[in-house]
Amino acid sequence: MLNKILRFCCVLSLATAATAQAAPPNIVFIMADDLGWMDLACQGNKLVDTPNLDRLAKQGMRFTRAYAAAPVCSPTRCAVLTGQAPARIGLTTHLPGMYFPKDNRPQPAKLTKQLGTEYVTIAERLREAGYANAFLGKWHIAPSVAGGGRVAKELSPSGQGFDVNVGGTSYGGPPSFFSPYRNAEIEDGPEGEYLPDRLVDESIKFIRTHKDKPWMTHLWFYTVHWPMQAPAPLLKKYENRKGPGLNDTRYGAMIEAMDLAIGRLLKALDDMGQSDNTLVIFTSDNGGFAGVSDCRPLRESKGHLYEGGIRVPMIVRWPGLVKPGTLCHVPVISMDFYPTFLEAAGLKSGKALLDGESRIPLLTQRAGRKRDTILFHFPNCAWHMDNRLGGAVRAGNHKLIRNYDDGSVELYNLKSDLGETKNLAKRQPEIAARLNRKLGQWLADTGAWMPKPPKPRGR
Repeated sequence: MLNKILRFCCVLSLATAATAQAAPPNIVFIMADDLGWMDLACQGNKLVDTPNLDRLAKQGMRFTRAYAAAPVCSPTRCAVLTGQAPARIGLTTHLPGMYFPKDNRPQPAKLTKQLGTEYVTIAERLREAGYANAFLGKWHIAPSVAGGGRVAKELSPSGQGFDVNVGGTSYGGPPSFFSPYRNAEIEDGPEGEYLPDRLVDESIKFIRTHKDKPWMTHLWFYTVHWPMQAPAPLLKKYENRKGPGLNDTRYGAMIEAMDLAIGRLLKALDDMGQSDNTLVIFTSDNGGFAGVSDCRPLRESKGHLYEGGIRVPMIVRWPGLVKPGTLCHVPVISMDFYPTFLEAAGLKSGKALLDGESRIPLLTQRAGRKRDTILFHFPNCAWHMDNRLGGAVRAGNHKLIRNYDDGSVELYNLKSDLGETKNLAKRQPEIAARLNRKLGQWLADTGAWMPKPPKPRGR
């Protein structure tokens, strides 16, 4: 009798699991702005409190080798929306992109100034599967055409597949994190209302309204971009927390404020009975901002092709499919989200040209091809204008950077030298040459625009 009961329970469990998997999951995609790889407690930061993201990591999978598609924000955002590399799109630095070197170095490459309507976004594809889609937060992939950062409707989230747009403008950073926001796509709240809280409130409202059908929210926080602003109690809490892991106390306060807002969103999912069939992803658009984020042990920060500029935190929770408390050491990159969401929703990529790969085999820990190579192209100046224009390729444990100004290469073994302190290019010329050829072929395949020669002196 006991055996029959056990067999029945097993069959029932399998049937329930199959039913859960057959239903398209809801998707919460959270992207912080300028959050560095080492800026969360679960990543090893001892000065910043992030209890909700730490809990999310314990409930799901934390990726140790996640990369943004670029060391600045706008290209990464385009990569997430299209599944294509910034090199292929031609939007390879943050808008407006008119930054030029301070000295007689090569001039930045040609730049596309917007994500055009010729690209089919992930929101447009998910509409095919009956999804309702909401965008909340930082857009920054189209130029302003009116006050408050408003962009042309066809280039806004509303024109790119999202049913709701709260806060998505041309702005790279908010005029203020406190209401009044001076943002054309978000109504001011009560004076002193904090922007991350407002974005989460709007996310919860959208989910509650659409909970009877599949839905996707892209919650792209402006946090932790400048200006450095946080609620007074958190500023007080962090006023003495400065040291290894945190260069600016306000930055720590902002991170915890975002974490608390995320905690409210996750609790709302629980309260609405939405958690069990919701895929939640948290990541960042590029590495930490120098001066406020302490990117060590990684080299450099936002705006550079060293690890500090492109390696980012990433956490994924998907109950029933992602084993809680797991780590993944396989490199992943921003373009992977698009095909991952397609597969989760039961959609085929069709004839779409995608540079990313679905990471569902990694999430479910089932056998599948593990991509060995990821590539980067950054032929433009960042805002600080002191970065070297270049490209990079990671294959296995090795990473090569090609400097476009003089063609020199740098080779590092990230397994033994995470801080990229020992250039192995002269000691391991065969590996350097192989990776350099791989990068060159990829640049040709994507039709990447390259930097221009230096301007003659005196002009």
